[in-house]
Amino acid sequence: MDKHNISVGLDIGTTKIVAMIGRKNEYDKVEILGLGRAKSMGVHRGVVNNITQTIQSIQQAVQEAEAAANEKIEDVTVGIAGQHIRSLQHSDYITRPNSEVVIDEDDIDRLINQVHKLVMLPGEEIIHVLPQEYKIDGQAEITEPIGMYGGRLEANFHVVVGQVSSIRNVGRCIKSAGLTLEGITLEPLASANAVLSREEKEAGVALIDIGGGTTDLAVFKDGIIRHTAVIPFGGNVITEDIKEGCSIIEKQAELLKVKFGSAWPGENKDNEIVSIPGLRGREPKEITLKNLSKIIHARVVEIIEQVYVEIKNYGHEEQKKKLIGGIVLTGGGAQLKHLKQLVEYITGMDTRIGYPNEHLAGDSDDDIASPLFATAVGLVMDGLKRQERKKAEAIEEELIEEEVVLEEQVSQQEIEQEVEVEEVPIRERRSFLDKLTERVKDFLDKTE
Repeated sequence: MDKHNISVGLDIGTTKIVAMIGRKNEYDKVEILGLGRAKSMGVHRGVVNNITQTIQSIQQAVQEAEAAANEKIEDVTVGIAGQHIRSLQHSDYITRPNSEVVIDEDDIDRLINQVHKLVMLPGEEIIHVLPQEYKIDGQAEITEPIGMYGGRLEANFHVVVGQVSSIRNVGRCIKSAGLTLEGITLEPLASANAVLSREEKEAGVALIDIGGGTTDLAVFKDGIIRHTAVIPFGGNVITEDIKEGCSIIEKQAELLKVKFGSAWPGENKDNEIVSIPGLRGREPKEITLKNLSKIIHARVVEIIEQVYVEIKNYGHEEQKKKLIGGIVLTGGGAQLKHLKQLVEYITGMDTRIGYPNEHLAGDSDDDIASPLFATAVGLVMDGLKRQERKKAEAIEEELIEEEVVLEEQVSQQEIEQEVEVEEVPIRERRSFLDKLTERVKDFLDKTE
């Protein structure tokens, strides 16, 4: 099989580490060839806190995926999340020396590089700079300024910031597990690509990815990401509450949550009781399902209210920023019974559960199309997109070289213009996460 057509997504979560191998089929859908998962031992709230244990879990997940797909994994696309991720809005401008020349990629690079000079807190670094709308000489709401004339170029940016040491630790784990870091993607963005449609992103939608250690939020409007946030609570906190509230061990609490848990206490009758075996010959414990759902309800309400505060911070209550697409829930925590109804009740917004099946091949396993694997599917898609970009760049560079050779008779000025016209799409493709990936790779190489 052609190695270049397959991509590997590695989702390093708080409760599980997932390695997923996929490729594009002839219908342009993603076909999952292998899936491996391992219990995540060295990650707390999305941040690596034990390198050795994380490496072991990564290797275990990768070996399982390799066996399922009968493929050797070398390059991986990894997702970054964790409580250290935050985002901010920022506006900046540049004054162009000559307004008679059209705006090109260099001007936009200059503007974006200026944003990278923002002063951050110690240890923090800008991960992602996403231009929203541009303004040229006061003319607002421009989405594509290239090719236009103007002296002053302004833009609003969505800036994502994170602890660079946390990202380097992830890079170190991947390298030590014998893998190559092909790309880094923000996990809320990966999940969004897997479960949201283009129409939803246009209309305005909030994606809530409820993981084990964190809950990620990504808000889209007019097809552009407008707000991201990571809330340091997830499914594990609910399990912890059940453990404390019912005085049982964690394993039993997790089982109770998955099998009998509900986010809506009114659902259960008072006489519905679950018996849990006691420890080492002790009496079994009897727990009413009404009490169980009350414990779950209290914590879920807290998580959703925090997410809703972030949605309001984006400005959802303004008419122009209204999220017509409502809320999409994904991640392992989205499987909790009656969660959809509770979210609709608290926020008053339309809600659906997001399954990553839209981009998957028709014969995919039902397990893979679960909200649990939304991030992993998104990372595989991101890896495939990155490969297509590299192929397109290589082809385009070849074309440019051929043209230069063919047209040596043409004046030097015309050649420069043609090369310039051809180059725009190539340079546009390099995202900041690609540059970040390179920086992390360089850092790891230097520490060898």
